[in-house]
Amino acid sequence: MCISSAVLERVVREAGSVALNYFRNLKHLEVSKKSPRDFVTEADIAVEAFLKEALSREYPQFGFWGEESGETENQSSRWIVDPIDGTHSFSRGQYFWALSVALEIDQELVAGVVYAPALDDYYYAEKGKGAWKNGQPITVSSQAELATAMVSTGFACVRNYLEHNNLERFCRIAQATTGQRRFGSAALDVCLVADGQVDAFWEQELMLYDIAAGVVIAKEAGATVTDFQGNEGIFPKQILVTNGKILEQILPLM
Repeated sequence: MCISSAVLERVVREAGSVALNYFRNLKHLEVSKKSPRDFVTEADIAVEAFLKEALSREYPQFGFWGEESGETENQSSRWIVDPIDGTHSFSRGQYFWALSVALEIDQELVAGVVYAPALDDYYYAEKGKGAWKNGQPITVSSQAELATAMVSTGFACVRNYLEHNNLERFCRIAQATTGQRRFGSAALDVCLVADGQVDAFWEQELMLYDIAAGVVIAKEAGATVTDFQGNEGIFPKQILVTNGKILEQILPLM
């Protein structure tokens, strides 16, 4: 691997400290709207600026694509960054938000970090080397029955006022499972599948920076990553991540 996991962890944790400084002073946080239901804060901008500068300094050979600042010139090999995934949760003082940093080389995702500073959970994976949480290896759950599974989802489609949304799909799956969760950060949702805390996650109308890092971690932990028809690959507009054991059971409900 052409990067150091220790250097990457140091940079991401330092960026997490930047985020926490804002999180601990939410009364003075400046919040604006990119659209009627899509928020951005000064913390998002500051964290992304920190990551862009630090990663560019440590690894000048890679380009950068961030949710807030867009793309630099070199996009053949690049960092893909969501500075705070779960901005709305962040702005309300909730703990489920995360920094998401993935490395893509020649259109292949090769490393990913998802760090939840308020929880102090650090997820990391490199292609072919397994997935880790706080230095310990993680794997997907052994849950083999959809009826007793716990699943998570999100509603970016509803936030965007899309007519084709997740509501009917959620009702079908909720009735077929035992537990349903909505945490508010797709990056963390994918990692929770990797960690065996939930057995499947799906959502539609996301962006690659929402899930890129989490997908590396999930796949290294043994998860399946498909679209709603079961095609393997990374499809931000309709992503389904499972422990593999319940994939064939959940697909007919998608």
